[in-house]
Formats: sequence, C-alpha cells, structure tokens
Amino acid sequence: MKLDKLVGERFKERPSDCVIDSHALTVRGGYIKNVANGIYSSFPPLRRITKKIEQIIREEMDAIDGQEVQFPVVMPASLWEESGRYSSIGSELVRFTDRNKAPLVLGMTHEEAAVQLVREYANSYQKYPFMIYQIQTKFRDEGRPRAGLIRVREFTMKDAYSFHTSQEDLEEYYQKCYDAYNRIFARCGIPEVVTVKSDSGMMGGSVSHEYMLLTPVGEDSIAVCSECDFRANIEAATCIVENEADAVLEELTKVHTPDIHTIEDICNFLNSPLEKSCKAVVYQRNADDTYIVAFVRGDLEVNETKLRNTVGCDIHPAEIVDGCGLFAGFIGPYNMDERITVIIDGSLKGATNLSCGANEIDYHYTGLNIERDLGEVTYCDVAAIKNGGICPQCGKHSVNISRGIEVGNIFQLGTKYTKAMDMQYLDSNGKAQYPIMGCYGIGVGRLAASVCEAYHDEYGPIWPMAIAPWQVHLCCMRADNAEAKACADKLYNEMQANGIEVIYDDRSVSAGVMFSDADLIGVPLRVIASPRNLKDGVCEIVSRDKSISMKTPIEDVLSTVKELIAKMMKN
Repeated sequence: MKLDKLVGERFKERPSDCVIDSHALTVRGGYIKNVANGIYSSFPPLRRITKKIEQIIREEMDAIDGQEVQFPVVMPASLWEESGRYSSIGSELVRFTDRNKAPLVLGMTHEEAAVQLVREYANSYQKYPFMIYQIQTKFRDEGRPRAGLIRVREFTMKDAYSFHTSQEDLEEYYQKCYDAYNRIFARCGIPEVVTVKSDSGMMGGSVSHEYMLLTPVGEDSIAVCSECDFRANIEAATCIVENEADAVLEELTKVHTPDIHTIEDICNFLNSPLEKSCKAVVYQRNADDTYIVAFVRGDLEVNETKLRNTVGCDIHPAEIVDGCGLFAGFIGPYNMDERITVIIDGSLKGATNLSCGANEIDYHYTGLNIERDLGEVTYCDVAAIKNGGICPQCGKHSVNISRGIEVGNIFQLGTKYTKAMDMQYLDSNGKAQYPIMGCYGIGVGRLAASVCEAYHDEYGPIWPMAIAPWQVHLCCMRADNAEAKACADKLYNEMQANGIEVIYDDRSVSAGVMFSDADLIGVPLRVIASPRNLKDGVCEIVSRDKSISMKTPIEDVLSTVKELIAKMMKN
C-alpha cells in the first residue's frame, strides 16, 4: 500500500469533543469518522486491525470446538416475546414495524436467535454439548455514547452460545472459554486484562465474569483486593461492614431538626459520625412510579444495579411529590408509609443508636436500633463497596476501587432462555429436559480502541505486531533523490514479495510530516531510506515504541525485518 493512496486524512490538532486519548488518536489518525451519535465508519487502517482481531477470535473459538454461524440483524418481535425480553428491556432495544405492520427488533444480542436456530436440531442428548458463535454488527440504542469506540450504539461483536445437558458440563466448558479469552487478549497485545466477577444484568444467569482493562479512563468501577486475588465489578461486589453494638442502648427519641435535610447536616447537628446514621435513598419503579426507599449506613452509597436486581424491575431516581408519604430530608425506616417498598441494607445489621428521619417535616429520630424498633428485618446487599472496604474473600480492609474498560464478558445463563422458548431434548432415559446455556461476548471495535488506550504516546498509537494495520512502515526520505527512491522501491517490492505487510511513504513531504503520519498510523517497525544513510550503505530500522533503533546494511534489511517481525509476533 502506498500512503499517498490511503483513504483518510491525518491531522495534528486534537478534536475538542474527544475526552480520552484513544478517541482523539483514532480520529486524528484517520481510523474512524463519526456518522451519527455513537455511530462510526471505519477507514482502512481500523478495518485492517479489526479483521486481525476477528481472525484471532475465530482461531481461539474454533480451537474449543466453536462453530461459526450467522444470525439475522433484524428479528421478529415474537422471538423476544418468547423470552420475555421484548417487554423487560427498555429503550435500548430498537423496535419497529415493516411495511406489513409486523413488529420487528434490531439485534442488540442474539440469545433468542441462537435458541431458535438449534431448538429443533438439538432434540437428543447425543447432540450435546456444542457451541455456536458469530461475528456481527449489532445495534443498542445506548443512552450515553461516549469515548469513540469505547461506548457506541452500533458495534461489531463476537457472541457465542454453548448448550449443555448438565451444570457440570457447562462449568467445564465455561473454564475453556475463560482460558480462551485470556489467550485472545494476550494475542491482541493486552495480556494485562483481568477477570472480575460481574452482574449478569439483562443477560440473566447466576455466574458471570467481565474482562477488564484497568485504566483511569474506564467507566466501570472495579473492586480489587491488594491482599488476595479478589476482583469484582462494584455492581457484583458484596459490601461488608463491621458494626459494634454500643454498651448502652438509647431510647428512640424524636428530635426537632428544622431546615436540616442532608445526612451530613444531621450528623453535624447531633455531633455524631456518619457511621451512626441511617441514610435513605429513594427510587421509583419505571413501570408504575411506585416508591422504593433503600436504607444504608450513612457513610455508604446505594448501588443502583444492586437495588434493581433486588427489587426485580427497572427503577429511576425518585421525584418526591406531595401526598406520596415521603418527606425529602426526613425519611426513616420507623413508621414508614405502608405504600412504600422498604429495603434495608446489610450495612445496618447490628448497628445501634442510629439517627434517621422521622417521616415528619423538621424531625429526626435518635437512638434507632434496627432489630428492636423494626422487628423482623430481611437484610439485602444494595450498598456500594468503597475504598478501604472489607474484602469479601479474605476479610481484610484491603479493597481498592479502580477504573476499567470492559473488553469481554462470559455468562452462565442456565435455562433462562431454553425454558422460556421451550427448547427441550430427550435425555438417555427418554425424559424431556431443558438444555443449559452459556454466553460469551467480545466487542471487536471496543477491543481495538482499548489496545490504543493502553498503548500510545502523545504522538499516536503503538500497535502490537499481531493486530497492527501493517507490519512495516517504509519511509523514503527525499523521494526526489534517485538513489534513495530506487533503494526504497526495491525494498518495497522485496517486502511485498516476501509476504510482509508494508505501507510505503514516498511522498515529497518534509521529514516532520512523514514521521508525524507514521506515528499516527502506529506501525510497529519503521524502515527509513535516506540519502544520508545510503552514503554509508545502510538503512535505519526503528520501532514505534522506541525500543529498537539500528542501522542495517541495505542487503540485510529484509532478513532483519523478518526476524524482528517474528520476534515481535511472539511478544
């Protein structure tokens, strides 16, 4: 490929709307172009990268007996009605009708299509286990697209679905996929990706893991223990606290607290720590706007995903209106209006002598003791774990909250979809059973952007050899010099003849422009032919990450480049 024929422009200025480096560099480097909010077209360099990622994924999926299929982008709404997700998923799912008024959906995930594809085929235990996968474009009407390819509405994804006759068989295959994912990310150049326990969300199932690239610009919060190997998305990390009962239990006492609304204000007013308060956080159900109040210890926050899973429906932060039975700033669990759903977090278990709202304007209680004053209580886990919190695995105060980008996920779905969609097989005794499913996803474009986020400098991406758009960037300095041009042309032809992926820049531009473009394209190896070096019979070979810089005799350039490519492919 000649650089002067490469479709796409590169430019120096950072776009003002790019908040993270990978977004800025993929725009500046001629990788993507915005089409609409959260929707991008890919220029040739990015397409070359994603094709290589897809090939790595295919090789690893095929190695664990995956079979590639293709599901439709558009599906009838009836499929999603079978699973129950047509009504349970909100506006992220795009619904529309065709010219015949038939209701349809755009695929944002394909569990329903996977079951529909194989439910007649897989009618006997002898056909199990098996796994099918696809690599396909999907659409999710994401409410907050941001950061270029990190969070988009239209995306290309590998999604795989395995089918099993026992939980033990699913767990064995789940481990195979777990290991295959680690190999995929290592081969793509980011072996530092970590696995974390996660929330299954709309996918369902009881066990799930996310693969996270830890980075300050990530939008997921990860609880990581510094003393053991515990790692979990904060949405799946149990919040554990220690409450020591006071020696003397106070009486429940109503206190006049005029114009005091926040938990911090009431604690200051009473001269008591946040840990001795009961905080109320109010939500409403999306379906009917009925109220839910979650109570947590005053120094903690409610995790909305945990609360949503606890109440089993979609929720949103509440708008408190007159007559609803709630008084903002004065809400407490004692004598709560019976119309309100009350959730008590486990952080309040064993706590004594707490302050809380009195469900009356300008009044709070002191001396609240949960077990004494509320009677039988069912504790839930809805609080968010925090820095310095207790590790659920080793029990030490060693939890740190990090940020991460989710680059893949795996789920043990169980029979959620096969039961809902009536997929059955006959076991060895002739009895009908529901297959058990696993689901495994990787976002291809997000993975490419994550690699860029992990490996770049101020000048551009530093692509790993395995997924780089080209292996060698050949620069002809002073293309108007006949000797330099002849040398560079010869190297270009030899590299192509030897199967080396090379992009050749023989434009009549300054060295600054040439090297700036080379940095933005981010090819791992750069070969420079210049009149100055040719006087000594050498060409310069440098690596994009600056770890290699050598002057090599012209006759040895090809063999040296081959050796370096082979070495960098193994790293």
